Amino acid sequence: MEAINDFISGALPYTEWPMFILLIIGGLFLVFYSKFLPYRFFGHAIAITAGKYDDKNAKGDVSSFQALSAAVAATVGLGNISGVAIAIHDGGPGVIFWIWVTALIGMCIKFYSCSLSVMYRGTDSEGNLQGGPMYYITKGLGEKARPLAIFFAVCGLFGFLGVFTANQFTETFMSVVEPSNTIVAMSDFSWKLTIGIVLAIITSFVIFGGLKSIAKVASALVPFMVAIYLIAVIVVMALNASQILPALKMIITEAWNFKTIVTGGFWGLVIIGVRRAMFSNEAGLGSAPMYHGQSKTDNPIKEGLVAMLGPFIDTILVCTFTAVVIILSGAYLEDSSGIVMTLSAFETTLFGFGDDLLMIIVSAFALSTLFTYSYYGVKSLSFLTNAKIGKLYNVYFVAMIIFAAVASLELVKNLIDLSYALMVIPNMIAVLLLAPKVNTAAKEYFKKLKNDKA
Repeated sequence: MEAINDFISGALPYTEWPMFILLIIGGLFLVFYSKFLPYRFFGHAIAITAGKYDDKNAKGDVSSFQALSAAVAATVGLGNISGVAIAIHDGGPGVIFWIWVTALIGMCIKFYSCSLSVMYRGTDSEGNLQGGPMYYITKGLGEKARPLAIFFAVCGLFGFLGVFTANQFTETFMSVVEPSNTIVAMSDFSWKLTIGIVLAIITSFVIFGGLKSIAKVASALVPFMVAIYLIAVIVVMALNASQILPALKMIITEAWNFKTIVTGGFWGLVIIGVRRAMFSNEAGLGSAPMYHGQSKTDNPIKEGLVAMLGPFIDTILVCTFTAVVIILSGAYLEDSSGIVMTLSAFETTLFGFGDDLLMIIVSAFALSTLFTYSYYGVKSLSFLTNAKIGKLYNVYFVAMIIFAAVASLELVKNLIDLSYALMVIPNMIAVLLLAPKVNTAAKEYFKKLKNDKA
């Protein structure tokens, strides 16, 4: 494991510039190119999600709300709870500011990429409707761009593994339940292996049931879990109301700390923010378009507007709440990272039982993320081979859950960071090249909307 980790951490620095240029500079280009469209029609996006403009006869497998729930299920989860803690551990409180900046730009990237996923839908070898980067690369840019799509799908075979989730769930269980003392005395390694096997078995039951059951489980679980988590956070903030403004002030002042202790200085701080924001909301990564490409809609722009709410819900709201709790509890000053830091923050601020509550929330988040991620991996393998072979990805996915349970946080984090940074490259190239098509469609859509209202 150490040898794998050394290789991955050696490769990571080479992906920083391409990722930064494509995500931040490419994203800013889209913000101005769209004339701030996603932000101007924020209210309209909420109305579409609520089903106000649903078309009963549209093609697709799931409603826009279900697609958003499933995409949010994959993204609101441990990325927001332990990802934020990792960011603060690696870069201090100021890193949260760069997470916000990346998320606001990410809303625009999501609008473009998810509009494209409906605009250029394809079918797999079994004739099922499919969407996502592989399809808008090959259908939008033409067959000559197929190597880009293949590169994306190959990186997806690693990026869409549930390794981070399995690893952080295991850490939570070990830290809260302390199974060696409370259940059976076994070594830490044996316990981690046991947790990994149990998690793998539970996941198998759902993912071998297919997409419909995933959408059902996710749309039932996610809003409920997000609500409980937000209530817990709001209670903590209400009890420590006087600390909220100082915590937010600290985030903003530390963001511009040029003498920061982060490796790589100020640039390192920004890169950590970009990486963790992408890990939190997946904007620019190309995963959400795979879900939104299945939506029951014939209008790409409507789907793009629904999709752009994802980064807002999940990064601007959920990540900020988590960060404020970690900062006001003082947990960020401890030497722990990942979920252990967040657990400590909740235990300190919620009468000593906050970590137990978080354990329940994390369990539900972890499962919903594992259910949705396997689906992305199946799509990647199906594109590279065919739909029949694609289903075998689930077997590899389940086996890697067990591996992740016993691996170090460092290895798991680096594997995901590298895969994500590589997936951004083909996806963002395609989104930037195809952006004019989205602008043309948006013009028509808003013109029609205006006429309908008139």
